[in-house]
Amino acid sequence: MTDTSSPSNAPLPAKEESGEFFKTAIIAVLLALVIRTFLFEPFNIPSGSMLPTLKIGDYLFVSKPTYGYSKASFPLGLALFEGRQFAEEPARGDVAVFKLPTDTSIDYIKRVIGLPGETIQVIRGRLYINGVLVDREPVGLLQDEHPGMYPVTMMEYIETLPDGTMHRIWEETDNGDLDNTEPFTVPAGHYFMMGDNRDNSQDSRVQSLVGFVPFENFVGRADLIFFSVDDTVSIFKPWTWFGGIRYDRIFESIGPIRPEAHTAEGT
Repeated sequence: MTDTSSPSNAPLPAKEESGEFFKTAIIAVLLALVIRTFLFEPFNIPSGSMLPTLKIGDYLFVSKPTYGYSKASFPLGLALFEGRQFAEEPARGDVAVFKLPTDTSIDYIKRVIGLPGETIQVIRGRLYINGVLVDREPVGLLQDEHPGMYPVTMMEYIETLPDGTMHRIWEETDNGDLDNTEPFTVPAGHYFMMGDNRDNSQDSRVQSLVGFVPFENFVGRADLIFFSVDDTVSIFKPWTWFGGIRYDRIFESIGPIRPEAHTAEGT
C-alpha cells in the first residue's frame, strides 16, 4: 500500500514550485541558445531570389558546424576570437546564409558559384567560370505568379557546374540588367554568390550591395526545409493555418540534384 502521507509525495510549496519552473525555463533557453549558436539556426525565406530551390514561406535549418565558426555564427557577433575556427571551406553549389558585406545586420541566402581565385562572368544570360561556358539544359516554361501582380513567364533550366553539381535555375530573359557583366576575379578568402532566380536576385553581380563575400561572413549551409507555408496563410486568420501548409516541402533536403536522380527524371 502506498503511503500518501509520505513527504516525498507531498505537494511542493508555491515558492519552491515557482523556483523549479524558472530553473527549467532557464535551462530550456540556454539549451536552445547553444543549439542555435553551435548546431542549427532556423531561418525563413522572405523573397523569391532563390526560386525554384527555395520558396517564399519556407523555413529552414542552417548547419553551423559545416563551415566552422566566426563572429557571423554568433548572436550579435559576440565571439571572443578573430577569424574562423574549425573552418571547412564552402563547396561550389552549396546554398549558404551569410552576413551582407555592406550591412552585417542583414542575412542573405544564395548559392556558392565562384571560389577564391576564379573568374566569373555572365554573357547574354550564360554563366562562365574561368572563361568556360557552364552547361544548362532547358526543362520548360512556367508561370511565376505573385498576389496582385501579373504572372511572369520563366524558363527553367538545370545548370551543371564544373564539378558536376546540378541545380535548377529560372531565367526570365537572357538580356536583363544582370545578364551581361564584366569579368569578376574572386579575391582570396572570398566567394561569388548567385541566386537561382537569376533575373530577380541581388547577388555578387551587384558589387555595390553584395560583391564578393568574405568567408568570415558565412553563417552556415542551408540543409533542410522543416516547414513551409504559402501566401494564403495569415497569422490573424487561424482558419488559413492548415490549408496553406506545403506538406510536400516539409523535411525536404536543399542539397544539389544528384546525377542519377536527374537521369531517372528523364529531364
